[in-house]
Amino acid sequence: MAKNIIIKDRSIRIQVWDTAGQEAFRAVTRSYYKNSACAILVYDITNRKSFQDINSWLNECKDMCSKDIYIVLVGNKNDLDNQRAISKDEGKRFAEENNLKFYETSALNGNNIEELFMNASSDLIDKIESGDCKIDLNSNGIKIGKFPNKEVEESFSAKKNGCC
Repeated sequence: MAKNIIIKDRSIRIQVWDTAGQEAFRAVTRSYYKNSACAILVYDITNRKSFQDINSWLNECKDMCSKDIYIVLVGNKNDLDNQRAISKDEGKRFAEENNLKFYETSALNGNNIEELFMNASSDLIDKIESGDCKIDLNSNGIKIGKFPNKEVEESFSAKKNGCC
């Protein structure tokens, strides 16, 4: 899935590869790591095992990605708060201990989804521009450019659709 967004007068194209953490996709995910600028590790707040598996995914990211990759931890399904197996504090604590950003979302009702992608993109741009993230922009397809004028920005904005 891919989507164009506008952040800080810049057009950003986000590409998302979702393997749902399935072992069958493990070999494929390794090819994604090489040139990734950001990883979003998602667990199900109603499923303790999915949270425990985050350690493995995090270690794999750290082993296979650039040392400057930006990693976000997401607890999904916060619409099922009454079935929660992992507290928000537990998720936050894990994120803090591992120097990750943290969000809780609901893919079902869209809660915090836009904020997640907008904030992660904005943070990544800041890290790249400040030099804190020394990724090879040419090899991973990141292109950060300002809009030359208002008409281009409005044209770009008009192309938005309901897809994330």
